[in-house]
Amino acid sequence: MLHDHIFDGLPLRTGDVLCLRDGTDRSVYGRIWGAIGALVPGEIDHCALYAGPAGRCVEANVYGVRMIDMPGDRWDAHALVRERFLLDTLVGVAYPLAGRGFSDTEENRIREAVVAYCIEQEAAGRPFNFNLLDATNSARTYCSQLIAEAYRREGIELDSNTGVPTHRVFSRAVFPQEIWHGSPHRRVGSMHLETG
Repeated sequence: MLHDHIFDGLPLRTGDVLCLRDGTDRSVYGRIWGAIGALVPGEIDHCALYAGPAGRCVEANVYGVRMIDMPGDRWDAHALVRERFLLDTLVGVAYPLAGRGFSDTEENRIREAVVAYCIEQEAAGRPFNFNLLDATNSARTYCSQLIAEAYRREGIELDSNTGVPTHRVFSRAVFPQEIWHGSPHRRVGSMHLETG
């Protein structure tokens, strides 16, 4: 079943990707997360898949693959800090299926399959992958690895290799920035769809 929601004024549909920057400006803990996020290449440090209904998302966080329920229509990481351990700020939403020419029926099927795969990973208790250089580890996953795997199973490659280091050591890693850069996206505060 597909769901629609709005976070910080941005429209979401099941299967869209919330793109986040680690850290907030409100607390010391938030600033610590900002410093951790500075270690991840690019503007986007973390991502979560919108599942629905309401504010339900699935993400790979330090606890592994988890469903989270963000209350309301604003991204408020402080509200779920005990569940996520993470403080982050919504930068925008990536729309991996935009402009690909799928029929409505096929697009809806892909959206449902992508979310179903991520939910299966949560049900299986798939733990977090702390090693970004081990991006093909089938036993563990990190945020963008989870989402890229879900879309790859549907024949859609989100590993854009743009906006990130090109050294061969990182060649198999899928950074959150690549999903942002490789998909049409909208920033908080703008309804203009950007690419690249």
